[in-house]
Amino acid sequence: MRRADRLFQIVQHLRGGRLVTAQKLGTWLEVSERTIYRDIADLQSTGVPIDGEAGVGYMMREGFDLPPLMFTRDEIVALVAGARMVRAFGGAAMARAADEALVKIGAVLPDAERDRIARTEIHSPMWVVSDSDRQSIDVIERAVEKRHVLTIDYCDEAGRSTARDVRPLGLWFWGKVWTLVAWCEMRNDFRAFRIDRISSLVKTERIFKPERGKQLADFYRAVERSESYGMGPTARGM
Repeated sequence: MRRADRLFQIVQHLRGGRLVTAQKLGTWLEVSERTIYRDIADLQSTGVPIDGEAGVGYMMREGFDLPPLMFTRDEIVALVAGARMVRAFGGAAMARAADEALVKIGAVLPDAERDRIARTEIHSPMWVVSDSDRQSIDVIERAVEKRHVLTIDYCDEAGRSTARDVRPLGLWFWGKVWTLVAWCEMRNDFRAFRIDRISSLVKTERIFKPERGKQLADFYRAVERSESYGMGPTARGM
C-alpha cells in the first residue's frame, strides 16, 4: 500500500469520534505501531485534528473533511474502463450505478484531470447482454447478498428443462457469458448455471443459512480437488 493511501485509510478509521489504538490501526493496515505513530504525527503536523497519544489511542474531532480525491492518470483510465465494462456487461442497476460513479468521480477531480474521463478511448459493446439477462443479474446479485433461495427454470446444454430451488453463492463473468454458482437443492450439490439459459427466475422469501459443505469456500475446495485429479470443475449446470 502506498503511504498516501495508508494515511487516507488512517483518517477513515478515525472517523466517528471513537478511540482507536495504534496497535489496532497497525493490524488493519499491516504495518508496525511505530509506523502508525509516525503517520499520526505527520497527519497532525498538516492540520488534521487528531487527538490522543501513544499507548492510549487516537480519535479525530468532528467536522473534518478530506480534500478532493486525487487519482493518477492510470487510476482514472482504470476506473473509466471498469465503469464502461460494467455498463456494457452488468445488470441494469449495476449499469446505472457505474454511470453515477463516473459523475461523482468527475465532480471531485481537479479541472486539469476532469476531461480525462471523456478522453479515455476504452469502450465496450452494449448489445452483448440482453435486457432480460440484465434484470436476472440484478435479482441474483441481491439474492446472493441477502441469502434468498431462488426458484429457477433452467435449460441445460442438451435442451433438457428443469425447475429447481438453488442457494445463490456468486456470479462469474467469463467475457461474454455470466454464470451463477449455487448449491442446488434438487441435486444436493454445487452447480453452475448460465444466466442466458435461465428462462424463469423468482426470488423466494426463504432465507438460507450458511452450512458446512455448502458454502462458496467449499465450492472452491471441490474445484481444486477435482482439478488435482485431472477431472475438471465439479460444478455443472445440469
